[in-house]
Amino acid sequence: MKNMKQQFLVIIAALCCFAAGISAQQSTHRQIVVTGVVTDENQEPLIGANVSVKDVPGLGSITNINGKFSIKMQPYNRLIFSYIGYETQEILVREERTVNVVMKEKTETTLDEVVITATGAQKKLTVTGAVSTINVEQLRTSPTGSISNSLAGNVAGIIARQTSGQPGKNVSEFWIRGISTFGAGSSALVLVDGFERDMNELNYEDIESFTVLKDASATAIYGSRGANGVVLITTRRGKINKITVDAKVETIYNTRTFTPDFVDGITYANLANEARRTRNLEPIYSGNELKILTQGLDPDLLPNVDWMDTLLKNGAMSYRATLNLRGGGQNARYFVSGSYLDEGGMYKVDKSLNEDYNTNSNNKRWNYRMNADIDVTRTTLLQVGIGGSLKKMNESGMTSHEIWNSILNQTPTSMPIMYSNGYTPTNSDGDINPWVASTQCGYNEQWWNNIQTNITLNQKLDFITKGLNFIGRFGFDTDNYNFIKRYKCPALWSADRFRKDDGTINFTRKRAEQEMTQTSGNTGERKEYFEAELQYNRNFKSHILSGTLKYTQDSKVKTQEIGNDIKNSLPMRHQGLAGRIAYNWNYRYFLNFNFGYTGSENFAAGHQFGFFPAYSVAWNIAEEPFVKKNLKWVNMFKVRYSWGKVGNDKMYEANGTTLIRFPYLYTIGYGGAPNIWGDNAGYYSAFGGYNWADYGYEKYGTTLFQGLRYTSYANDGVTWEIATKHDIGLDMSLFDDKFTLTIDYFHEDRKGIFMYRRYLPATAGVENGMTLPQANVGKVLSKGVDGNFAYKQQVGSVQLTMRGNMTLSKNEVKDKDEQNNVYPYLMEQEYRVNQAKGLIALGLFKDYTDIRNSPQQTFGAYQPGDIKYKDVNGDGIVNWDDIVPLKYSYVPQIQYGFATEFNWKNFNVSVLFEGVSRVTYFKGGNMYQPFSGSTVGNVITDFANPANRWISREISGDPATENPNAKYPRLYYGGSSNNSQSSSFWLSDGSYLRLKNVQVSYTLKNQFLKKFGLQKAVISMIGDNLAVWSKEKMLDPAQAGDNGTVYPVQRVYTLQLNLSF
Repeated sequence: MKNMKQQFLVIIAALCCFAAGISAQQSTHRQIVVTGVVTDENQEPLIGANVSVKDVPGLGSITNINGKFSIKMQPYNRLIFSYIGYETQEILVREERTVNVVMKEKTETTLDEVVITATGAQKKLTVTGAVSTINVEQLRTSPTGSISNSLAGNVAGIIARQTSGQPGKNVSEFWIRGISTFGAGSSALVLVDGFERDMNELNYEDIESFTVLKDASATAIYGSRGANGVVLITTRRGKINKITVDAKVETIYNTRTFTPDFVDGITYANLANEARRTRNLEPIYSGNELKILTQGLDPDLLPNVDWMDTLLKNGAMSYRATLNLRGGGQNARYFVSGSYLDEGGMYKVDKSLNEDYNTNSNNKRWNYRMNADIDVTRTTLLQVGIGGSLKKMNESGMTSHEIWNSILNQTPTSMPIMYSNGYTPTNSDGDINPWVASTQCGYNEQWWNNIQTNITLNQKLDFITKGLNFIGRFGFDTDNYNFIKRYKCPALWSADRFRKDDGTINFTRKRAEQEMTQTSGNTGERKEYFEAELQYNRNFKSHILSGTLKYTQDSKVKTQEIGNDIKNSLPMRHQGLAGRIAYNWNYRYFLNFNFGYTGSENFAAGHQFGFFPAYSVAWNIAEEPFVKKNLKWVNMFKVRYSWGKVGNDKMYEANGTTLIRFPYLYTIGYGGAPNIWGDNAGYYSAFGGYNWADYGYEKYGTTLFQGLRYTSYANDGVTWEIATKHDIGLDMSLFDDKFTLTIDYFHEDRKGIFMYRRYLPATAGVENGMTLPQANVGKVLSKGVDGNFAYKQQVGSVQLTMRGNMTLSKNEVKDKDEQNNVYPYLMEQEYRVNQAKGLIALGLFKDYTDIRNSPQQTFGAYQPGDIKYKDVNGDGIVNWDDIVPLKYSYVPQIQYGFATEFNWKNFNVSVLFEGVSRVTYFKGGNMYQPFSGSTVGNVITDFANPANRWISREISGDPATENPNAKYPRLYYGGSSNNSQSSSFWLSDGSYLRLKNVQVSYTLKNQFLKKFGLQKAVISMIGDNLAVWSKEKMLDPAQAGDNGTVYPVQRVYTLQLNLSF
């Protein structure tokens, strides 16, 4: 009986379980409709909040303009609510049909801030190296398509300068912590999504993060490629959300920050006469000619042309538009974008040619990108990226550099724009005036087409051990460049100086018309990248351990225009193994060790691989119990130190652009043919061959024979340029992150700098005419400080933010292959890289007595009013032995920026200043030395002021004009070798403070926009380069060293509309 009862109970239990299973199965297939409202803590509805079902791919909804949502789902699942800037919430839904959610804003602190490093995303708290990050919104305010133009004044550790404003070429060169070498390349490594690419080819709106790695501990993992610092850029990716659409359109007006101001024709003619008289020469222009010029009676022979007004418009329009889509579900996410940029040039054009072609300097660029993330399994993530750009640049048949040189060289009286009979003018030398150069000489077109693809596999390996992860990356890029130059020139005519007796002009054709000719060319390269990486991250209570092991290889090969040099067909390759081990205890004590074991094809066997270790330690004092207890306002106080070695394998020719490959290989060439000019010894030595030194040696084929010879020597000992870097840093956050500060002191000792041996003794056996041997012989010491701060404060309803950054970088050449000299100041050792050098000017000679009582100057004839130089070595003669280092170089030692931002209700106002200091350049050329080319060279208005130049009393009638302290020496028709020497007289201070950016924005969020499906609309007015304070008044100080020969930097006004759907 008892057994029967037990069996009965078992049967009943089984039936109950079976029924429950059926019920549960039916429940899992049953759908319910859940509705609700999503609001913020102020009970305001959140529009576009994402609502999805956890672990159910593609099932989701989005809140409407009233914050309401509706979603079909199976009961007993979790709903996930997410919204940008708010904490994500999970809610279990059983049988309820209504779920209302109040979202809380995220309260991220500096401790939670994430930065991108060489090994991926990492909390700022745990970073032990020198790293700078920038809010990408600060980059997106730049009006040009070049990201590098946004770096100056925004990023600590970067020194940048923009030297041209020409559309398509308006980029900035930049250095991380300045220049620390004179041999190998000094440019930083730029990685976009982990692959080496050009940041200026990117669309601003595609960027997710921007990080600069500055010290060895942060860059050692990149081996030789990271010797000069690394810029890490990640592009935007999809997120779990309904599709969001952002559109931005911009209308941009460009004008010039500075334009050289030249004198008119009458002033020029009077100055030309003075330049002749002051050198005891007859004046060029007679009194009658000056009257004719004043009244404009003879525009053919005595024109008065304002070439700046003739050639340049007041401004030019540019346009930019961007559209991107972002979204995805649990298993797949995507980001797609496209953009268009149209930059207009400031040159006037010949409207009669508009239907045929455009001679203005214009630039157009199209960008596209698609990033997709696919969860193949719960542990396997596949990321695919495709991006690229197509750029077309247009300009005249003469380049902008040639056009600006023409503007500087052409005087207002030298020739008219066109002769009244329709002839195209020229002078006796056949020069072309700026209008003809810009509009009548054909046109050039250039195209750049870059395609970038990459695929990344991220596999979690928790089944082996928890925290283990594998990442594999492969990239394939193609870069192609094409150009077509179409050049023509009209027939050029010169006119005699005076009219004939009948009043007509005698014209002489100097050049026949050249019909349009066409030349073209192209270059191309293919790049391949492969990386395999193992990552390990594991927490053992208070012990946090992470590690990385990374294998890399890359290859770059030319695909077009490889020529007949077989080296051009060989790929440039690197290979390396790198690793990192990091440990921290309770986020208080940190220890990191990195290494890079890198191989380069540039070195011979035995030198191809280099081992570059680095370590860093940090102590977050704010986590000490006594600080947490007594100084609660200290959120973070982290002290850092790092040491490491990095290598550099890039080697360049003297021009700084041509790469040297395989310096360990020699080259052989022919030579030794007879020299008909008689300089047999020099000729034979330069071109090889063998001379038997017998009777009739000058006759080819008798005792002189052509033969093979070395044209360059091999040096199989060439190896890495190695930099040993130290960094001491402090990261601080106080008062609940209201005030943050990062500051670093860096010290770098770079040895083995690659350079040519120019001063070897004759016993070394290097023949004249050979390519000089190369070796690792240079040393440079660089050191400095960089840092940034930010202060945030709520003042009533206004959110105030102040931020600033500064970089100070000094360098000193410690060793260089140069000729010994009894005067140490003539050597480069112990002075700065690219140190400005010249004579020391002592003002101007007052009179002939002053000349007789001064040391003799050996740079040509000189008179009172000419520049007087110091005899540095005291030998009684001023010559090139008296050239000394003068202050700084053309690269700023100090660059800084500071900004203020106000947020009030829907308004946002931001102001950014940027400046540089400790930078100099030489003034020179026709712009600052008028009449040095006789009839060639325009004259700036600064010379027209008599108080600015030395004027003989015989000309002015006033002895006070013979001022030995005048700003400019006496005028000299035909030039003065004495006055044109590089000296402190012409050395100018390039420091400036620039109002770089001002932005005023208003955000619209109202019911009217909601009717059109818009989440928000932002209207912005932006101004760039609005004002500059500098001692330089004629040119933009950033490009003053080019002495007016380049397209000016632009002042920009932008109206921007940003729509979010």
